[in-house]
Amino acid sequence: MRVDLELIADWIPDGARVLDLGCGSGELLAHLRDQRHASGLGVEIETDRIQECIERGVPVVQKDLDTGLGNFLDQSFDIVVMSQSLQQMKAPHLTLAEMLRIGNEAIVTIPNFGFWNARRYLTFLGRMPMSKLLPYGWYDTPNIHMCTLRDFEDLCREQNVHIKRRTVVDSQHRSRRYINLWPHLLGEIAIYHLGSKA
Repeated sequence: MRVDLELIADWIPDGARVLDLGCGSGELLAHLRDQRHASGLGVEIETDRIQECIERGVPVVQKDLDTGLGNFLDQSFDIVVMSQSLQQMKAPHLTLAEMLRIGNEAIVTIPNFGFWNARRYLTFLGRMPMSKLLPYGWYDTPNIHMCTLRDFEDLCREQNVHIKRRTVVDSQHRSRRYINLWPHLLGEIAIYHLGSKA
């Protein structure tokens, strides 16, 4: 399983009801079903990925997440997951609010646009950053709302979202001691465990 999905899985308790938005091939949900006795539903737009979910025995629905999540009832899942997709949404603030309407908690993974190499690209090369994590040109990137960790955390404060925990990792999804010294500058990816404030 992908390392980032292993990190996410560690935060999900046994028997949880999980909604995975942009679930890809269903890898996370299959793991949670087999290892954590969790039940889940995936949401995916790509037909090939949906077929992979079906082959894994993962329940999945086809949906464009930008059309909204109104067909899901309030608090119908324990945890809603969105890995590496929030920055691709047309209205990420609305998507985040919907995630916490549908689930008691949410787990979100985002790339950090404040990473030192992204800053270097902008400052010294005068170009939008490109890397293994962000391999697209400015004109064809699916990432339409890039943010830094501070940007995302400000959004959480504005929306009264509680950050239960945060892990900041490198592009290989490894936690490093030096990253924890300056996570906003040295972390490439952040994983957030979120809940609504009382």
